[in-house]
Amino acid sequence: MSEAASARSRQGSLAAVPLGPLEPMLRAWLPSQRWFAGKGRAITRLRLVSAVELLPPGVLPGLLHLLVGVDAADGSADCYQLLLGVRPAPLPPALAPALIGHAEQGPYTGQAVYEGLGDPRLAALLLERLRTPGSHGPLRFDRDPAALIPAEPAPRPLSGEQTNSSLIYGDSHILKVFRRVGPGVNPDLELPRALAAAGCARVPAPVAWYEAELPGAEPLTLGVLQPYLRGSDDGWQLALRRLGAGADFTAEAHALGRATAEVHSALAAALPTVALGPEQTARLASGMTARLAATAREVPALRPYEAGLRGAFDALAASRGAGVPAQRIHGDLHLGQTLRTADGSWALIDFEGEPARPLADRRRPEPAVRDIAGILRSFDYAARSHRPFAPAWADACRAAFCEGYARTTGRDPREDPVLLRAYETDKAVYEARYESRHRPDWLHVPMAAIRRLASGADRGFGRTLPGGPGSAARPGQSRRPGSGPATGPAAGPGPGPGEGFSSLSPHPRPQPPRRPHT
Repeated sequence: MSEAASARSRQGSLAAVPLGPLEPMLRAWLPSQRWFAGKGRAITRLRLVSAVELLPPGVLPGLLHLLVGVDAADGSADCYQLLLGVRPAPLPPALAPALIGHAEQGPYTGQAVYEGLGDPRLAALLLERLRTPGSHGPLRFDRDPAALIPAEPAPRPLSGEQTNSSLIYGDSHILKVFRRVGPGVNPDLELPRALAAAGCARVPAPVAWYEAELPGAEPLTLGVLQPYLRGSDDGWQLALRRLGAGADFTAEAHALGRATAEVHSALAAALPTVALGPEQTARLASGMTARLAATAREVPALRPYEAGLRGAFDALAASRGAGVPAQRIHGDLHLGQTLRTADGSWALIDFEGEPARPLADRRRPEPAVRDIAGILRSFDYAARSHRPFAPAWADACRAAFCEGYARTTGRDPREDPVLLRAYETDKAVYEARYESRHRPDWLHVPMAAIRRLASGADRGFGRTLPGGPGSAARPGQSRRPGSGPATGPAAGPGPGPGEGFSSLSPHPRPQPPRRPHT
């Protein structure tokens, strides 16, 4: 019997076994993981959705692939992908931090169960499965036949992950393992493949991926392998370094605007687009208004500005949606999702969208200005991490980005002030709720934007938004920030998604840059 056939045979018996022996340790371990989205919600039940042994019986260490359903007391239900190593106790010292627990009964009695992605032997096995397409139980591994994937590069986990886990193989490839999964193609596989087919070089093309095919459901995207870009700079960290040195960043912001516009144009050409009519635009504005009301109830500092902020959403609803174009977008764009490559060009990464939103929502067309608002807020966050605050630097970068975007598309985002103000406002409201919950010392950052947006004035941005006076700087004017190092309570706050209110941080954290390579 082939290994694949053997795996299919074993899968049936494993899936029929209740999670029982593993449940106590998983129930205690899951909430402590950074990628677990159910923090603060009591787990009522764990369900075994599927189980596959990716190594033949008796081979040690063993690698067990699980899809586990997690039901919470509030009625929510999620599905998580786990890759568990199994070997005799005690674990080697290097693997001791990965320990989940010890099985006291069942087929793994007496064995140590641990997070398998931290084991180089098991991580190497996962790459080998991706190199050789085929099925293992409900798991299907696939790849681009034209791509070259080395056989045995040394694997290492990427630290600082939040919503997913990543492995770097040598200096050639990076594998993103999705943790919270659901039926349907993940945008981080779908959109880069569409862009590669369209010839867009701004986004790295997947070279291999794997999915789960479960009865009665669309395939679940589980992981994507991409080339790894050496010598690249994380956009967020690069911006902070320039701020700390008192250096101008407008040339980079302009180039990033052009890169973002190229990606948007390629997505619009490769995938269906729609025009939002009056009813759809009204629903969009209504959702923003509801998020504002919920945040004002939770964040007292926001309440004096609620009426002014609501004006941005009322203006959007009143615009009656005169054919607002909507398309597939990045969905969670900020400086931490960009890389400047060794040749000075920009790449966009992590097209998963906001993980807290349902997958179906993340795959819907939206106005491209949502991505633009994310980058604009990111420049503001970077400037406010500086001591003293560097508003002129943010103003110049925001204007330069929009000018770069217009250079490619022929239309400056500031020419749609109602839409831009609504999305920036929605983003700032989200940020206020996040910071109030998790980092009160950073609440001043979104609150500064909220005061500006509530007045309707976009100071220093070269445009006047409806509802307030205009101001200041000429678009594209290059200005240098004040002196002093870039500091703050955390080394890297950035923009967050505009919806969803995830318990996971939306802000970049100090970590090695993710470097997929085109």
